[in-house]
Amino acid sequence: MALGNRYKSAPGAGTLAALILVLVFGSPWYAEWAIKNTNPETAGGWFLNLLAWPRWSFDSDDSLREIIVGDLKAILLVVLTALFLYLLPGSQLARARGTISQFFAGWASYVFAAGFAALFTTLFLADPSLVSAFRAASNGASYGLFVGWIVGLATLGGYRGTR
Repeated sequence: MALGNRYKSAPGAGTLAALILVLVFGSPWYAEWAIKNTNPETAGGWFLNLLAWPRWSFDSDDSLREIIVGDLKAILLVVLTALFLYLLPGSQLARARGTISQFFAGWASYVFAAGFAALFTTLFLADPSLVSAFRAASNGASYGLFVGWIVGLATLGGYRGTR
C-alpha cells in the first residue's frame, strides 16, 4: 500500500530532499567525480559541479577547523531548510495542496538556507571578513537558486504543519 500525499508534510518532504541532496551530492566521492569528469565550461558540467557545493569531508589532510566549517555548512543547510519551510507562509495561505505557492516556498527556503548557511559558516573561518561573508552568502544563494527547485518539487502536494 503506497502512502499518498495525504500523509506527506510539505516541510518534512522538503527537508528530506535537502538531506538527500547534501548527503549524496555533497559527499567527497561525488565532488571528486564531478571535478575529474565534467567540464565546468559547459552548462551540464557547471551544474554537476554546483551540486557539490555543500561539501562535507573527513579528509585528514585538512585542518580541524576547515573540516568543521565544511561539515557545519552542510548541517546548517539542512537545518535552515527545515526552519524556513516551517516559517515561509506560502503553503499555509494556499487554499489547495499542490499549488505553485508550495513549490516557490520550498524553492525559496532552500535559497535562503544556502545563503545563510554560507554566511554563518564564514564567521568560523580563521580570518573572517565582511566581504568574504558576502561572497560566501552569494555563492550559497546561487547554489540554492539553481538547485532549490528540487526541494520545491518535493514540497508539492504535502499538507502544511500539524493536522
